[in-house]
Amino acid sequence: MSTPSIPEVLQAAGATVFERGWLSANNVLIQGHGPCALVDSGYCTHAAQTLALVQQSLGERPLDLLLNTHLHSDHCGGNAALQRDYPRLTTLIPPGQASAVNEWDTNALTYQATGQQCPRFTHQGLLEPGSTIRLGDHDWEIHGAKGHDPHSIVLFLPECRLLLSADALWQNGFGVVFPELEGISAFDEVEETLGLIESLNPQTVIPGHGSAFQDTAVALARSRSRLQQFQDAPDKHRRHALKVLIKFKLLEWQEIAYPTLLAWSRTTPYLAQFMPKDAQEADAWLRELLNELERSAALRQDGPRILNT
Repeated sequence: MSTPSIPEVLQAAGATVFERGWLSANNVLIQGHGPCALVDSGYCTHAAQTLALVQQSLGERPLDLLLNTHLHSDHCGGNAALQRDYPRLTTLIPPGQASAVNEWDTNALTYQATGQQCPRFTHQGLLEPGSTIRLGDHDWEIHGAKGHDPHSIVLFLPECRLLLSADALWQNGFGVVFPELEGISAFDEVEETLGLIESLNPQTVIPGHGSAFQDTAVALARSRSRLQQFQDAPDKHRRHALKVLIKFKLLEWQEIAYPTLLAWSRTTPYLAQFMPKDAQEADAWLRELLNELERSAALRQDGPRILNT
């Protein structure tokens, strides 16, 4: 029997994928006879676009559930806008940060640490690993997926062998292992999550960023190779993470003056903790990161202006 194509799998699951740019995580809208649900809501500066995509797809039908695979700003930044537009919406988040959301502790939620934005939202329930949840016509499995974020979950639909992998697995890797920036060992948890995904044996994967794919074994091999590089050289992961944070912010800004970027870096804890205290050394440190990003075509420097590419 031939493998169903990605469109066939999505149709069977009642899923529509809104593939977003890298500033916003992909959104997955699931419809059927059961609850209509959106998985992840993108970054706040794209909230109007997120809302428009959902409204265009649903028409007069209400959105019943909003699920967040984890609470990084690019996955839940549209929550507040969706909650305003759909006042009966039930929002479900992974366990572990419920009190941080209730108290809106932006330190615990890492929004201050990353220098990113996220409008305040509420939640009405938890996505407990080991349980299932009805979305559309199917019961989806909820699995814990530590590593990139200690509270992240992934969703798996056995009937279609379809995995919503968030940032635990991309076609060419996985998300920054943020606990490592806080001095918390988490590379082993990344490996455990890759092992979990391998055991689920998904035929189709919808990642948090990038296009849906079906070469899962190849993607897992790539991720394990990348993970081994980071385990062998943690400084390589740290430098990669710092460049990701700068690139993400540049995706938001699109263009910024170098002095403003320097000031932002000094006040963004994940970067500032590694930044030299001496002003000249700090300037050289940041310029070196920018030069590396420019060599990889991630940005362009034009005098004092830093431009996204």
